[in-house]
Amino acid sequence: MIQTNNDWRSTALFTAAAMLVILGLFWQTALSMVDIWWRSETFAHGFLIAPISLWLIWRKRRELAALAPQSNPLGLVFLAGFSLLWLVAHVVDILVIQQFALVGILITAVWTLLGTTVTWAIAFPLGFLFFAVPVGEGLIPPMMDFTADFTVKALQLTGIPVYREGTFFEIPSGNWSVVEGCSGVRYLIASATLGFLYAYLTYRSLSRRLIFIALSVIVPIFANGMRAYMIVMIAHLSDMKLALGIDHYIYGWVFFGLVMILLFWVGSFWREDDEPDPVRAAPLGGTARSTGNGINRKMTIMGAGVLAALGIGPLAAYLYQDNTSEAAKVTLHAPASGRNWQASATSQWDWQPRYLGMTAQLQKTYMRGDQAASIYLAYYRNQRQDAELVNSQNVMIEQKHPVWSNIGEQFITIPLNGHSVQIRQTRLRSPGMNLLVWDWYWLDGAYTSNHYVAKLIEAKHKLLGGQRNAAGIVIATTYEEKIEPAAAVLRDVVADMLPSIEASLKDASGQ
Repeated sequence: MIQTNNDWRSTALFTAAAMLVILGLFWQTALSMVDIWWRSETFAHGFLIAPISLWLIWRKRRELAALAPQSNPLGLVFLAGFSLLWLVAHVVDILVIQQFALVGILITAVWTLLGTTVTWAIAFPLGFLFFAVPVGEGLIPPMMDFTADFTVKALQLTGIPVYREGTFFEIPSGNWSVVEGCSGVRYLIASATLGFLYAYLTYRSLSRRLIFIALSVIVPIFANGMRAYMIVMIAHLSDMKLALGIDHYIYGWVFFGLVMILLFWVGSFWREDDEPDPVRAAPLGGTARSTGNGINRKMTIMGAGVLAALGIGPLAAYLYQDNTSEAAKVTLHAPASGRNWQASATSQWDWQPRYLGMTAQLQKTYMRGDQAASIYLAYYRNQRQDAELVNSQNVMIEQKHPVWSNIGEQFITIPLNGHSVQIRQTRLRSPGMNLLVWDWYWLDGAYTSNHYVAKLIEAKHKLLGGQRNAAGIVIATTYEEKIEPAAAVLRDVVADMLPSIEASLKDASGQ
């Protein structure tokens, strides 16, 4: 029996109401996504994802009319799992995981209420919702490096001499740097989103769809390298008169637009959108039969089950909420002098790392003869959203700093308290000075520089009822041409001063 239009209308309204209830339960996560769409040009396309998904479902209305929804109790298990995933991400303030979990909850709720057959028929429109999650900023550093590699190599092949330090390079006509806006992440995200949509609408075979999707990811990466090379060449050949101001961005977007048009044009030669979709059976179960009674009793019960499964996350989040006063005062004392390094009353440079939302911070210079080193501590007590140690906004130097530039980062392993710990090593440059910087995290006695490990440690502390006290430890010294002597200095600072640093942090934690 095929379900009547009235039955489908009632079922669709019931499902839509369930989606609104879910968004209400997780309103803070949903609002965080909208906030990022609004303030970030990279993720502004997020406003279009839900309307496009609804339009894609509307295109399948005739196919859906021939199907009869039947709720699937198995979905409740996955809903509870996504709710727990959201809870863990909420506890350790990993916003992007909360957002992915919310989209997973919405999709799984549709499966639970409408069943496998209907969900399989609209699998792509539902999966397309994941493009609403503002993710991809982690690709910025490696894509900056790739763009710099590509541009420098292309310039060298052109016969132009290049001197490079990290993402900064010099050619006879001027100095250049690859900053975040030049990484190409914005182009990549836009291309991947359009590529997935185009492949779904234009092709029917899985192989052609996968090939085009792969091209929509690979092509913009190399196209961005070519764009950067062309901009440098335009400026070089015009005596640094063109491609330096607003036309720099205009050239970039025009070039990207032309590349995407060319990609879609080439892809159109193998289009299959005039052919019907291949008939594929749903992976679990067949076509359901309708009772003909609109919203039946089983769906109503399943709706209540959905709310019960989803309530796990928000309820536990409420029970685990941090009631600690945000105004709690923390006294962070400068580490005491060691055997080799003595505290100095004056600073040797004007650089300081950028940490946001910390409870307390300090920077102190220490001397060993005429050699200077600085120790910076950013202390966080009972971390919470926007006041957390592991945050992409906490950096050694922000982009486009008027004095200092980050010319390269790498991870190295050093001994800390008898354990080999991987830390981050950064090289900074100003017009008159170079700094070698080491930094890592302290989490109530545990050391790491890995963001994910740090978040897992924080989750364990909070779920077990402990405090989420943490600190960023940053030490720095100057170097000339080679960094090895400066690295030896920093190793001596760690060996001599680490007990004093630990004592200062434990004292701030009241241990």
